Amino acid sequence: MMPEKKILISVNESETSMKAVRYVGEMSGCLAGLDVCLLHVAPEPPPYYYLEGNSLKDYVREKEARADEIFQVAFDLLAEYGVPKESISTRTYIAEQAETISSAILTVQEEGGFGTVVVGKRGVSKAEEFLFGSISNAVAQHCASFAVWIVA
Repeated sequence: MMPEKKILISVNESETSMKAVRYVGEMSGCLAGLDVCLLHVAPEPPPYYYLEGNSLKDYVREKEARADEIFQVAFDLLAEYGVPKESISTRTYIAEQAETISSAILTVQEEGGFGTVVVGKRGVSKAEEFLFGSISNAVAQHCASFAVWIVA
């Protein structure tokens, strides 16, 4: 498959994320041979999670259940634009110790050979961006071999 027809969309429960899904549908919905992967990245469990008697298996199950809800909304949106269900795959990625969401997206992009990565730009202040970084900026800074669509 041509990499430019392989699109990785990072999704979460935000409206900006769903705007990104709609944008992909509008721009690519009628393309033949499209391969869309919906990616939900969950951060590693907080330290107190284990102190409450939970396990990593519990955490993964919770995050996968939440991701399935998000994926269903995205599936429905893409279907409205004519993207066939069989052209859409999903992946839930649990970030490992101190791994950022942007590095997780870049890992999946490289593993899957995606030619386009789509992320929503969340509205953060300049101070928040300085302190915590911006996922969209971090992904855009590493896009030497693929395209990045940042949807606001």
